[in-house]
Amino acid sequence: MGSTAAPGRVDGRTLRSERTRAAIVEAHLALISEGDLRPTGERIAERAGVSLRTLWTNFKDMETLFEASGAEVLRQQDAAYRPISPALPLGRRVDAYCRQRARLLQLIAPSARAAQMREPVSDQLHRNRLKHIDRVRDEVEALFAAELAHAGRGRKQVVDAIVAASMWPAWSMLRDGLGLGVDAARAVMARTVGALLAQVAEG
Repeated sequence: MGSTAAPGRVDGRTLRSERTRAAIVEAHLALISEGDLRPTGERIAERAGVSLRTLWTNFKDMETLFEASGAEVLRQQDAAYRPISPALPLGRRVDAYCRQRARLLQLIAPSARAAQMREPVSDQLHRNRLKHIDRVRDEVEALFAAELAHAGRGRKQVVDAIVAASMWPAWSMLRDGLGLGVDAARAVMARTVGALLAQVAEG
């Protein structure tokens, strides 16, 4: 009888642990979104409604919390992502791609700003960024495959240029550095991406 009850107890503990971890990640991201770009363990625990000991029982250090929070940001992006048809004319694909990138970059803006501050001393935040880069690269290569097929040996350079133009550092420069609004920043991105692809198509 004891052996049949044990799985239920384990499942219950596992479920509570998952809820606690989710609450901690939610608190971490909420504090960041409110402008606290370097929240301490104490502030995160207080916001999550758990003890500091519970926080560090679930996450052995900030790096493991960064990993979980990074995964949640990617999940939020996936939920907001809308596929774009590669069959659309180039101009419409560029417009749709840049509109979506602008929307997703605005979504992750607080966490991206926070990560930018800590990434030089965080291996996990660097790994999180590489995941974002890989996803954007995959999208660029699929969405603009027809044009990239004509790029020859310069294909990787064109892909790198498009990815760089549509990632957070470029968006931050447009929004925070140059002070552009979302629509104006998106228009600059679209001009850049469109020019790169038009050059390949003409070549």
